[in-house]
Amino acid sequence: MAKIKQDKIQLFAFVIAVLISVCLSVCFAGPKLSQLFIAADGSGCEIKLDDKLNPNYATVESLARLPGVGLARAEAIVAYRENFNGKNGDSPVFQSCYDLQKIDGLGPKITKNINRWLKFE
Repeated sequence: MAKIKQDKIQLFAFVIAVLISVCLSVCFAGPKLSQLFIAADGSGCEIKLDDKLNPNYATVESLARLPGVGLARAEAIVAYRENFNGKNGDSPVFQSCYDLQKIDGLGPKITKNINRWLKFE
């Protein structure tokens, strides 16, 4: 009776160990699995995104993802941009990161932190 109970415990432990191993394998191999889905012409299904945002054209949702910006500051950036464009036509509102400091809540510290994710063209 004790032998049967011990065998069941060992089997249960083995099944748990196999499940954990499979889960870890999938987690670590996940990025490599995407390389298996390659079209016949050799192009993959990788999505390429711009490395940087242009605050003169970026949406509220995109700007809100910047560290330290959030939804309220992103909305303030877009509102400032739209108000500025109404007065000055087609000239770009933000020509450098320093121009973002004109917006309430965006000081030198935040603009310094987000500068590497911004482009001004």
